[in-house]
Amino acid sequence: MSDEAATTSKSIFTPFNVVAGIIVVLGLIVTVIRFTAGLDAVTNLSDYNPWGIWIGFDLLVGVALAAGGFTTAFLAHLLGRHYYEPVVRPALLTAMLGYTFVVLGLLVDIGRSWAIWKPLIHWNPNSVLFEVAMCVMFYLNVLYLEFVPIVVEQYKGRVHLPGPLSALNAPVEGLLKLLDAITGKLMWVFIIAGVVLSCMHQSSLGSLMLVAPTKLHPLWYTPILPLLFLTSAIAVGYPMVVFETTLVTSSLKLDPEMDILTPLTRFTVFLLGLYLALKVGDMVVRGTYVYLLDGTAQTNAFLVELALGVIVPWVMLVLPKVRQSRRGLFIACALIVGGVLVNRVNVFVVGYRPPISEANYAPAFGEILVTVGLIAGLMFLYRFLVTYLPVLNRPKQEVSA
Repeated sequence: MSDEAATTSKSIFTPFNVVAGIIVVLGLIVTVIRFTAGLDAVTNLSDYNPWGIWIGFDLLVGVALAAGGFTTAFLAHLLGRHYYEPVVRPALLTAMLGYTFVVLGLLVDIGRSWAIWKPLIHWNPNSVLFEVAMCVMFYLNVLYLEFVPIVVEQYKGRVHLPGPLSALNAPVEGLLKLLDAITGKLMWVFIIAGVVLSCMHQSSLGSLMLVAPTKLHPLWYTPILPLLFLTSAIAVGYPMVVFETTLVTSSLKLDPEMDILTPLTRFTVFLLGLYLALKVGDMVVRGTYVYLLDGTAQTNAFLVELALGVIVPWVMLVLPKVRQSRRGLFIACALIVGGVLVNRVNVFVVGYRPPISEANYAPAFGEILVTVGLIAGLMFLYRFLVTYLPVLNRPKQEVSA
């Protein structure tokens, strides 16, 4: 983004940060109770409903909304559209933080969190969940490696440790130069790996529900669920970039970057249209459209997801006037982000009804507090990192879009 970012305020104790800090602390308190008193103490999970919003929201939504990281990297670096370089770093930061908090949320959810490392040793190549675990683990490391040049750019040649630590100035400076040289030569490998790994587990998350045809509502259960998960993740990538960029530039009073965001959403018109065609076509082929007028809570949730999360924003983005309006573009992209959010929750929570389940699942207050705490922590870290690292102040490339 523009060099105006350099003037960003360095104050940490803003009203937002204070409120976010309080929420994070409350979430940590509930997390401590969960690990000391067990899942029953803070959740409504059971043998009939083994997962809730920590999986349906924290994990599934977190992974999907982090897709902007690999879609923008693919566009700017692999396709050579360097005009979009200014939004690559913010998208990368969102993806890195998103996946970090996905892992943290998973640690809170699984019963034996201390054994999360075991897939590294005990391989099960026939398990979709194993493939998801390995891809997420490797992709998170790739994101950290892609973020290294941002840290190096900030501190290379500026290492001045105080007091006795000054003896480490030369070694740290040498390490930064080494990292700069390595990442500079291998960054193309990391970018390709990131695109491949992300596409693999985005689709595999949909594959997890293919083994539950009697438990998932027919409106969501389909043999092409992995394809729908992948296309929806790719389709939400650029809208998520627009969504976060608009919020950040408004909050920090920076250039809104409409000259970049407007052409970026032209790709979304095609990608979201493809997802809509697949989803509607699948309903027609399988005949599941007969459920649309049932009037049940599940059917209504599906209609909200499809209408407000796909059809309405697609129609909005087709109109050039909307794409050129900052408010119109933000609303359309916010609806797409919300639509993917609702879709993941629908598939793994709302639409999931085991035949033997005794009662419908509803998240406990403790589950909600942990989730809100994770979101507040992510937002706090994002603001902190864009304040102290060169995430936003990338000069625009004089290259045609």
